[in-house]
Amino acid sequence: MIRDPEGLPAEWAGVGAVVMVGREREVGGKNTSTAHFYLTSLRATAAELAGYIRGHWGVENGLHWCLDVAFREDANRTRDPNAGANLGVVRRVAASLLKQDPDKGSVKAKRLNAALDSKYLERVLQGFKAN
Repeated sequence: MIRDPEGLPAEWAGVGAVVMVGREREVGGKNTSTAHFYLTSLRATAAELAGYIRGHWGVENGLHWCLDVAFREDANRTRDPNAGANLGVVRRVAASLLKQDPDKGSVKAKRLNAALDSKYLERVLQGFKAN
């Protein structure tokens, strides 16, 4: 049964659901649990909302894994906050362009190929289409 969320401020009239997801994980023998809250205008069942949230995190985790393996993002020691944010944007654009390239191979291999072959780099960069 889907019903209006109760107890929300009047300014939040468009909210269709309030979701709390509890997460537990073990790292190095230590258990941690967290609660994450989501607001959405979508009126859906708990199972549907859980599916959307899992799907979102699947994409997020896949992107972070790619950035760490192909770009060694976790090993980056940039100290300036603006430089770190800017490099993160550049890495995400590069990962997206390399993933779109139809050649076989990993993003890491394509990145190396782009560094060594200017024609390949040019072809990858042409995948960036302006709106």
